[in-house]
Amino acid sequence: MRKLTTALALFAAVLLFQFCSSTKNAAAPAPPPLTYETNVKPVILASCGPCHIAGQGNKKSLDNYASTKEFADDIIARIQKNPGERGFMPMRHEKLTDSTIAIFTNWKKEGLLEK
Repeated sequence: MRKLTTALALFAAVLLFQFCSSTKNAAAPAPPPLTYETNVKPVILASCGPCHIAGQGNKKSLDNYASTKEFADDIIARIQKNPGERGFMPMRHEKLTDSTIAIFTNWKKEGLLEK
């Protein structure tokens, strides 16, 4: 009888621990995808304006999703350059941080989403 009680107690303990899993083992939810409105536009307004906002001379206008999407490859190439290199952006300013550059490169990798 003692063996049966021990076996039932062991079975109950295994069953109990099976359903008591830690959330630490669960995968963290994926971050939301990068979008023009949420992630890219604020950087453009802060780092590319006023030069690349509509009505500012002959520079490419980056004040909307369509034009930013159209020039995404050029933007990425220019912000990855170092100061002093031809085509470096933002002109006459410090190089953007790696995390800021990653916003553009990851936005492109994720499909250039608008919203």
